[in-house]
Amino acid sequence: MTTRRTNHLVLATTNRGKVEELRALLADMDVDVMSADDVMKHRPHIVEDGATFEANAIKKATAVAAATKMLTLADDSGLEVLALDGAPGVHSARYAHARASDAENNAALLTAIDALGDPVKVSSPELAARFRCVLALVDPFFEDGAPLVVEGTCDGAITRTPRGSGGFGYDPLFVVKGRSETLAELGDVEKNEVSHRARAMLALRPVLARVLAARVASVSRVEDAARA
Repeated sequence: MTTRRTNHLVLATTNRGKVEELRALLADMDVDVMSADDVMKHRPHIVEDGATFEANAIKKATAVAAATKMLTLADDSGLEVLALDGAPGVHSARYAHARASDAENNAALLTAIDALGDPVKVSSPELAARFRCVLALVDPFFEDGAPLVVEGTCDGAITRTPRGSGGFGYDPLFVVKGRSETLAELGDVEKNEVSHRARAMLALRPVLARVLAARVASVSRVEDAARA
């Protein structure tokens, strides 16, 4: 009988909401998902100063993989509002200020919309927007640690009245395209079918499977050499 090998995957994030979503999305794969706090007493200080989600995701995955020597996955994601020229964008987690809470960021977003001064935009009950998620996977022992990057998006609109108690971030303000609910009104299963993170993970699955297969093959070669 073949022994099932379990691989450890470190998530380069301190956001518990992201950890839980990614853990649920990876539940059926041969990976033991851990947060950076699970494996490091002192996380490397990472300044997320990239101009794009991709740059920040790569920076986080590379730094944590180098510190832990483990297979690492980083997520950088945020909200892009068309009327605000793509803001909050890469600043989504700190839109109000550097240590902003979700409520503060939501309030700052609505204030920015009010400040547009365009009666058509401001009076509209909803504003076109999308969530974007970039995932970067780094294995220090696969392809010289080169980051493997995928992306997922979820189109929708901003509602001026927050609704729902689930999710995190801007979920109470984001109505998914083709639905009447905000992301915060969806259950975990429903959200993990339509969210930007779910779609990015769908793109990542074959990439992760390829990396895991390469790991198994590498271990088998070492075992064969030891028995020879």
